[in-house]
Order: sequence, then structure tokens, then C-alpha cells
Amino acid sequence: MGIKAFLSKPMASWVVAQQQSWMNQPGQAQQQVFESIIRTGTHTAFGKDHYFKDIQTPKDFAQAVPVRDYEALRPYFDRLKNGERDVVWPGLPLYFAKTSGTTSGTKYIPITTDSISNHMNGAKNALLNYIHETGRSQFLDGKLIFLSGSPVLEQVAGINTGRLSGIVNHHVPGYLRTNQLPSFTTNCIEDWETKLDAIVNETIDQRMTLISGIPPWVQMYFDKIMSRTGKQIKDIFPDFQLFVYGGVNFAPYKTKLFESIGRKIDSIETFPASEGFIAFQNEQDDPGLLLLANSGIFYEFIPAEEFHQPNPRRLTLAEVKAGVNYALIINSNAGLWGYSIGDTVKFTSLFPHKLVVSGRLKHFISAFGEHVIGEEVEGALHDAMQEFPEVAVTEFTVAPYVDQGEGASYHEWLIAFDSPPHDAERFAKVLNWHLRKRNTYYDDLISGNILTNLKVTALPPNAFQQYMKRQGKLGGQNKVPRLSNDRTLADGLLEVLKAV
Repeated sequence: MGIKAFLSKPMASWVVAQQQSWMNQPGQAQQQVFESIIRTGTHTAFGKDHYFKDIQTPKDFAQAVPVRDYEALRPYFDRLKNGERDVVWPGLPLYFAKTSGTTSGTKYIPITTDSISNHMNGAKNALLNYIHETGRSQFLDGKLIFLSGSPVLEQVAGINTGRLSGIVNHHVPGYLRTNQLPSFTTNCIEDWETKLDAIVNETIDQRMTLISGIPPWVQMYFDKIMSRTGKQIKDIFPDFQLFVYGGVNFAPYKTKLFESIGRKIDSIETFPASEGFIAFQNEQDDPGLLLLANSGIFYEFIPAEEFHQPNPRRLTLAEVKAGVNYALIINSNAGLWGYSIGDTVKFTSLFPHKLVVSGRLKHFISAFGEHVIGEEVEGALHDAMQEFPEVAVTEFTVAPYVDQGEGASYHEWLIAFDSPPHDAERFAKVLNWHLRKRNTYYDDLISGNILTNLKVTALPPNAFQQYMKRQGKLGGQNKVPRLSNDRTLADGLLEVLKAV
């Protein structure tokens, strides 16, 4: 055992011991975070505009500060981009995390000197929790790869600006840099396909022990290596021990990914966002993610069905219940206030408070009043695939097809199969049945002949990659929406299909 692996164990024990205090009293931890960020934000422009000096409780805060998305908060962020200080947090941000918005164009999310530790400690503590639970730390002695965006940063009003994964790359601890791949030069390559070839060149003969990234992009990395060698990943990287991922639901990718590897390995799911590191999986046998209650973010939770109502309830962590879908609202030491990040979450347990990401507020289908969400389509596909073990899915999305004829409208599932079902017609029927079981409104629309059964359009394995390439969004942290309430994505994919 190397020195890094050896020293990580007492560090892991210390971190987990410290963690227990706020895990046991998350409400108290959140109250301390609340008081700290309100106190610090009082003399900012935002704090003055919203009378932070008069705020004593979370209920006071909810009355003073409305829930907003990026577009509604943009005037404050634009002031930061113009070089104004003390706008949403004292001073200027340390970074802007640059990310794509569906309606806002490019978003510039502030990361402050106070909030950068949230991003770094979240990722670090996820690994330390794994080491403490399993006793396996040998991966720290091998090569570690983090498939990420370019670390090259541009200047916006004198503030370093780039993709979150590129920013984080600048803060990887020194003791891990000697293990980290790819090289800085390779990581700076902007074109994803060129970069992927260079990554394979640098890693194919290395002792890879940890691989981290968004699952579809990791799968592309695996496909490239297997195409070049004709071997499974376990034979190329026999010491590969740990897969760390986040950003999308793993379930649709899991079967193919582990088939590519050729054996089961440990994995850690994380919930990182440009707005903050929210949660991580701290137990191998529990898919729930531990919410970080003491990491500079004060959370609010709005029952998802109330989100678009005029005065929805804004609950604190002490008030949530398990099994309910909530819109996640964050207030943080990055200067984000009443900020809706667009995700919905569902708590799988309380004390400790663990959750899963259940969907996106803007990613749903309700063209006919059914309000089908991401959790439901991903669950339906997972259940259908259990009945068709030959099926492997590279990627998928769902869109409505609206027809004026009675009972002629339907949901179209555009699925890139790596291995298609033997009986495509029966697979579609089973998939439809599982979705009906999960969403009663959809079931009623089928029963009432408002909708006909869903239709599956099979796409080539690389169809989504080709589409993302056409959009200039191939690689990095870009993700494909599971659901759309219009045909933009679906029609774009069908154009790719015609070109094949």
C-alpha cells in the first residue's frame, strides 16, 4: 500500500466522525448556515434591496425574497459582469461558472472565495466516505482520470470564467496531481472527438484505478478504447476499482457500462452543479445521496405540484417528508438567493437526509395534461429493460406527437439502441404499460382514447452524439434532456436519422 492510500484512512475516519454531528442534527446545521449567510449578505446590494437586516427566520426570508431562476436574477449577475462589487456577496466572485441555459443562453454563475470549498470538499469527502466504509484506498496509488471540460479560463470583468469542471481542475490537491490524467495540454483541447483520441493515447497503457465523468461521455471513452484494442475494460485496466459519476440518472447507462467493463466495480454517485455541490452517495448499498447540510448552502424545498402556484410553500430541511417530489431552491455563500436550480428531488430517508434527483422542472411532457416527469420515463425504461435482458440503450429522449385526429396523438420515444429488443413491438407495449403504471394521468389519457400507445423510434447507437456534435455540444458536461414538451430535439434527431 502506497503512502497516499495509507494516509487516507485516518483522514477518512476523521471526516466521517465530523460528519456525524450535522447528519444527526441537520436542522440545526441548516439554521447555522442560514444565520451565517444572511449576516454576511446584509450589506450587499441584494441584501439591502430585500431588507436582510430585518430577517430573523426562514419564514421572514421567504416573505422577503421571491423564488427566481437565472433569468429573473440576471440583472444582479450582469452587474457583477460589469465589475460592480458587493452585489450578491461581499466583493467580487472568484470565478464565473459558465453553463448553457435552455432559455437564458449562456449563464454565468458566481463562485466565491467562500463557496469554492463547497465544490472541492464535496468531491473529496465523497471519496473519503467510500474509503471509510469499504477500507479500499488502493485506487489513490494508481492513475485517476476526470473526464471534464477544458481548464482554460477566459476573463469577464477581470473574473476567471469557464466550465465548472475546468475551474475545479485548478483546485485538485497537489498530492493527487501526480496521479491525474489526462495531461493539462490534452485537457485544454476544445474539440471533444480530438480530445477523446488524445485521452485514449495517454491512458491506454496506464494503471487506471479511478475513472470519473458523466456516464454517456465515459461510455464514449470506453467504446473508443475497446474499438482500438478489441478488449473489455477489465482487461485493459485490471486495477480499475472505482467509477465516480454524476449529472444524469445512471440507470439507463448502467447495463452497457458494466458490460463494457466486464465485471462489477464500485461506484459513487454525486450531485454536483455549477450552483453548488449538493449531495453524494456515502454508502455502497444505498443509492440515496447524503444531502450536505453544513456546506454553505441553505436549502428550501417546494412541493413540485405547487411550484407554479402563486404562493407555494417553502419548506426547510426540518419540514420535508420522504417520498415527495420537491423543487430544490438554494441560498448560498456564492451569493445565490431564492435560486431555483431547476432540479426536483425526492428524499429516500430522513436522519440521515438522503435524496435522489427525480427530474427537471423544465423537462416534462404535459402536452395533454399528463405531466410525465423524468423519474417516470427513466423508471419505465428500466423496468421494461428488466424484461428484455438483451436490450442495451445508449441514450434516449421522449417528446409528444400531437395529431388532430381523435386518439392519434402519442408520446414518441427516440431510443439509440446499442442492442435492440428481439421483439420491438412487444417492447413498446411493455414500456407503455410501465409508464401507465407510474403516471395515472397518462393512464387515463390512454384509457380515454385521448392518446394512443407510445411509439418507439429506434436510432443508431451514435445518433445522440451526432446530434450534439451538430449543436456544438459534444463532450464536456453537456447532457441530453430526457423529456421535451415540444418537438425541437426529436425533430433534430430525426434529421440525423435521415442523414445516416
